[in-house]
Amino acid sequence: MQQERTDTFPQPLGLFDLSGRVALVTGGTRGLGRAIVRALAQAGADVIVASRKQDACEEAAAEVRRLGRRALAHVCHVAHWDEIDRLVADSYAEFGQVDVLVNNAGLAPTYPDPQGVTEELWDKTLGVNLKGPFRLTSLVGARMCEGSGGSIVNISSIGGVRPTHDILPYAAAKAGLNALTIGFADAFGPKVRVNAIMPGPFRTDISRHWNHDAFNERAKTFPLRRAGEPEELASAVLYFASDASSFTTGAVLAVDGGAQWSLAGGGDAVPGYTSIYDGKRDWT
Repeated sequence: MQQERTDTFPQPLGLFDLSGRVALVTGGTRGLGRAIVRALAQAGADVIVASRKQDACEEAAAEVRRLGRRALAHVCHVAHWDEIDRLVADSYAEFGQVDVLVNNAGLAPTYPDPQGVTEELWDKTLGVNLKGPFRLTSLVGARMCEGSGGSIVNISSIGGVRPTHDILPYAAAKAGLNALTIGFADAFGPKVRVNAIMPGPFRTDISRHWNHDAFNERAKTFPLRRAGEPEELASAVLYFASDASSFTTGAVLAVDGGAQWSLAGGGDAVPGYTSIYDGKRDWT
């Protein structure tokens, strides 16, 4: 006979409540990052918005304040460790804690072919997507361990596990970010949970640069037959950021409408592949 449990847990919706917590989101001024900032604030968190442009940070922070939460707008280029150090110091000086870290800033420049990838492009891509998250996670995770714990969420990409010829430096960086996720989960457990989300194609301001005809054909091969909306990614971040995922760490979750498993001739599509990208991809 199964023993009856005497402990109690919050109601499911209550597990998503972030009241009294502080979240730090890099690349939080537009696209997926802006949706993440909004969702965390709506769930009750105060938010530190970090990005490269002060006016954009201020605009996003103002939205957080309109939702009744406190906010800090902070300029930071995550590829520069001295700027990360200042971001962490100023965040703790302002709020005294960081309970949720979302490493969202990302960059994926285009190039003509693999041999056309310059050293500058390679270093810049890995700096933003891998070097920066490593340093920020190291600093904030250590402080979380010294305090009451926390949750770190890395925004990776399905490109990290399904790379194509046109995103090689970006894919390499995101594969590395997946590895960091698992390694940091081990390093910072049991007080800090570290997880990653791999988005597929999402409709943001960046999607204006897509070759839409090529994307529409490609999307026919996806199980869900479409791109995602930013809020659909933000809800997954909220799961990992909150107590709803209290027994989840070291996980790498695809939120891609099944895109990584699509087949060239699957779904409603005809065989063939054309890159959807016409221009620079920059999620910072």
